[in-house]
Amino acid sequence: MRLALFQPDIPQNTGTLLRLGACLDLPVDIIEPCGFIFNDKAMRRAGMDYLDLAACRRHSSWTDFLDYRQQHPAEYGRIVLMTTHANTPYTEFEFHENDIILMGRESAGVPDAVHNKADARLTIPMNPQARSINMAIAAAMAAGEALRQTRRQK
Repeated sequence: MRLALFQPDIPQNTGTLLRLGACLDLPVDIIEPCGFIFNDKAMRRAGMDYLDLAACRRHSSWTDFLDYRQQHPAEYGRIVLMTTHANTPYTEFEFHENDIILMGRESAGVPDAVHNKADARLTIPMNPQARSINMAIAAAMAAGEALRQTRRQK
């Protein structure tokens, strides 16, 4: 199981998810370009002292990420996109141990080409008057359910 962030916009969310990955032993993939300068100083501010425990891989582009995924099939399984443009609730999906939980940009989600490449598209049921849940919180919810199902909770 791993988290992947597609062109994240907000360093605090990225730092939060790196911290979550460190605490839950989930690798995190950052698919660039980011909407901020990605450096140790910015990440340390948000991720605090947990960053030394985080397994993070940076990819220069979506294509680079897909190429790396193809070269490492045991680690990089299905792409499971969390999106408001889906009908399947994340709690009704059967996760696999090597799934990649993909989160889109905070400002724009993912483009159609990325959306179409996903093996599954999941949503978090919410108040229809609300636009979306914070990306880091949504990732934590999905990761918690995925780990519960695959019995990798710690």
